[in-house]
Amino acid sequence: MNELLKRTLSGALYVVVLVSAILISEYSFLGLFFVFGLVGLYELQKLLKLNSYLNYIVLLAALIFFGILKIDTYSIWLLLIITLFVKILLIKDLLIIHKIPIFEGKKYILTLFYLISSILFLTLIPYENGEYSPYILIGIFFLVWFNDSFAYLVGKNFGKHKLYERISPNKTVEGFLGGLVFCIAASFGVAYFTKTLDFSTWIIIAILTSVFGTFGDLIQSKLKRQAKVKDSGTIMPGHGGLLDRLDSILFAGTFIYAYLLII
Repeated sequence: MNELLKRTLSGALYVVVLVSAILISEYSFLGLFFVFGLVGLYELQKLLKLNSYLNYIVLLAALIFFGILKIDTYSIWLLLIITLFVKILLIKDLLIIHKIPIFEGKKYILTLFYLISSILFLTLIPYENGEYSPYILIGIFFLVWFNDSFAYLVGKNFGKHKLYERISPNKTVEGFLGGLVFCIAASFGVAYFTKTLDFSTWIIIAILTSVFGTFGDLIQSKLKRQAKVKDSGTIMPGHGGLLDRLDSILFAGTFIYAYLLII
């Protein structure tokens, strides 16, 4: 009961802080995600047994140049293409060789393109025709929470076929499909209440959120297994580390941003 209470309170605090920062202003939103990036980098580098202050400088520089100064150059396209390529390789490693290469030569690639660029692209999502539109990102976070909640509920009550047992024994095919279906259903409500993007766009975002969010969750689980730890950190009582809360949206966010950029 105490564990459930801790999990509920810390989860509620996380949601309140997140939504408030996004709604208050563009700069409170960027400030919070900079903090998220710092904590996430600390947790990821701990998993990888890497100690680099350069990564924190790169994170700060990326958010200043692209998030605050809004430098619009071909470099953002190049960074997006490389990040998508790296994430597709991570999915390939997960599915085919069942291991995420984290030896010395790949650690900086993981910190830069798995985390830093993912934080950056999340901060670039809530803009519509150049104007800050906070409800876009809040809607996406809502879809992530909706997908995770119903994947858990459907999987717990109806799950019989394991999705990827060697990495995440509790995830089931039925849970994944349940999360996907309810996430798509929720996208209609998100489109109606946020009054931002159209219904068809939110449906595609829901599919990207569910599919790539699940991959992000599995990849984070695999990294923790390879590091032989249960959680990425202890900052959120009952939940573990910040990466344990953000793994889905960090991974899916890049694909969502690419889709929004294309359309």
